[in-house]
Amino acid sequence: MNLVTHLDTQVRERPQQAALISAHGSLTFAELDAASRRAAAMLQAHGLRAGEPVLIFEPVSLELYVALLAVFRLGAVAMFLDPSAGRAHVEECCAMQPPRALIARDKAHLLRLRSAALRAIPLKYSIGWPMPRARRWRAREKFAPLAQDAACEDETPALLTFTSGSTGQPKAAVRTHGFLLAQHAVLARSIALEPGEVDLATLPVFVLANLASGLTSVLPDADLRRPGAINPAPVWHQIATHKVTRCAASPAFFERLLTGNPAALAGLRKLYTGGAPVFPRLLDALRAACPQAEVHAVYGSTEAEPIAHLEAREISSADRATMLSGGGLPAGVAVPEIALRILRTEWGQPITSLTAQELDALTAPPGEAGEIVVTGPHVLTGYLHGHGDEETKFRAAGEVWHRTGDAGYRDARGRLWLLGRCVAKVTDAHGTLWPFAVETVAMNHPDVRRAALIAEAGRRLLVIECEDVPGAGFRESLAWALLDEIRPLPRLPVDRRHNAKIDYPALRELLRRGHLHS
Repeated sequence: MNLVTHLDTQVRERPQQAALISAHGSLTFAELDAASRRAAAMLQAHGLRAGEPVLIFEPVSLELYVALLAVFRLGAVAMFLDPSAGRAHVEECCAMQPPRALIARDKAHLLRLRSAALRAIPLKYSIGWPMPRARRWRAREKFAPLAQDAACEDETPALLTFTSGSTGQPKAAVRTHGFLLAQHAVLARSIALEPGEVDLATLPVFVLANLASGLTSVLPDADLRRPGAINPAPVWHQIATHKVTRCAASPAFFERLLTGNPAALAGLRKLYTGGAPVFPRLLDALRAACPQAEVHAVYGSTEAEPIAHLEAREISSADRATMLSGGGLPAGVAVPEIALRILRTEWGQPITSLTAQELDALTAPPGEAGEIVVTGPHVLTGYLHGHGDEETKFRAAGEVWHRTGDAGYRDARGRLWLLGRCVAKVTDAHGTLWPFAVETVAMNHPDVRRAALIAEAGRRLLVIECEDVPGAGFRESLAWALLDEIRPLPRLPVDRRHNAKIDYPALRELLRRGHLHS
């Protein structure tokens, strides 16, 4: 059984229900089934076989999911990388895993002019206008639907994605059909997927879970490559027109939806936000805009999604006091399907295989900070060719554990609190200071849009995205952190994917070049 098997169940039970809705059209479950089967038959007729990689360059759209499901039906491997990362990135990723086929939007085919790796792909398909040396994707309509899906075992590879490689060679994450099925089961329970709901879906993994659970996914009329800069008006219109009941998105996306017209979200009943730090200010704003909704912060990573979640109403006045005194950011309780430990380890130092007793000895007690490590059926156990495994994986008592690279601790109630990336820890003559401990306090001020703690030339520097440093009360609230300087900046660099996480290397580069010096 795999995700496609679950989708087939939904096709039988609700064939005429909308499965996908975009600004350019919609597909019912029956139509999506037929389209993906015809596409699979076309790919098979042109020689694509089980296990072969298919590189897909297509933004979030109806055709993206037709292509993805077609690849799954054949037992081939859907391959995704970020073409905007540059030609060298494309060449490096394709060298690690040469694609057998390319399915791409017509404009994306222009990349072939600059990329020998893309030109070398044997099978090419153009979504949209005809392109030289590429077949038309719409030609699938000439093919009879694939009658029988390829048999896929739990360990059969299904999805291949690449990291940006900004800190070295890209790592390739391989998700098997068993992994995707386990992830779907966790998501279906932890974010309460119920057939018939209408979800404004911004993340592909959630769309797959929706399709397998019988939900309608509305694909936002927005450029999801820049969630922090979307025009919210078309999305507000979609929410009203399609009677959207739920949404999962990055903090930056929700911040844009709340801009100017928070009443547009009033009909939503379930909100989930993650992929970047979720500060209380956003959760409070979402609760105010959607008073009847459940508002959740979700903590996870590419290798393990989800890890923990927190319902906003569970944040007590005592929790807020802890945050304002440097306690970090609450992430809630780990999902039952995952095992989570806080280890007394230093990031960058490999962990060898451990016995159960050795793992217990390394595990920090409640209240003590350390590195967050996880294991479970929806936790990635390794990367393609093992590249990246040494620093991020270790074995203990027969299980493969993933090192998240995040620091945190558990409180007396077993809840997880986040302190930031392990590599961002500041250690000096005053002791240890964690990024989220300071940034959470700074983000409590309404004039501070973003905040970043770094060590600069042996000094504790807090950089804030703000016109000017707020008044004396702001400095007093951070007196415990023993900061050497608080420096305002019109804009802080953030990650490209979610537009919400501070890009610390980019910030340090600005400092190195002297762009932030007064």
